[in-house]
Amino acid sequence: MSKKCELTGKIPLKGHNVSHANNKTKRRFLPNLKKVKFTSDLLKRSLKLTVSNAGVRSVDKKGSFDEFLRSVKNKNLSPRLKKMKKNILIRSPFKKTTVSKSI
Repeated sequence: MSKKCELTGKIPLKGHNVSHANNKTKRRFLPNLKKVKFTSDLLKRSLKLTVSNAGVRSVDKKGSFDEFLRSVKNKNLSPRLKKMKKNILIRSPFKKTTVSKSI
C-alpha cells in the first residue's frame, strides 16, 4: 500500500532523529492516513479512499466531496479520482460559462 494521500498528494518526508548529544539517525515522517468512505451526490456512488487528516478537513471545509473535487487541482489527485472529477464536471449542474465582450 502506498503511503500517499489520494486527495492532497501528501507523501512521507525524510529527516533526522537528533539526540541530546546531537547524534543524527535517519527517520521518516509519515502522513496521518485514514481509510475514509466518501459519497458523491452527483454520481450516486460511494468510494473508499486512503486520505490524510488534512484531506478530510479540506473536504469538510468545501461542504461536500463533489465540491472539493470540482475545486482541487488535478496534479494532487490519484488517477482514479481524476476520472471521477471528469465525470463530476460533465454532470455538474453549474457549469462555468465564458462571457464574450463585444465592442
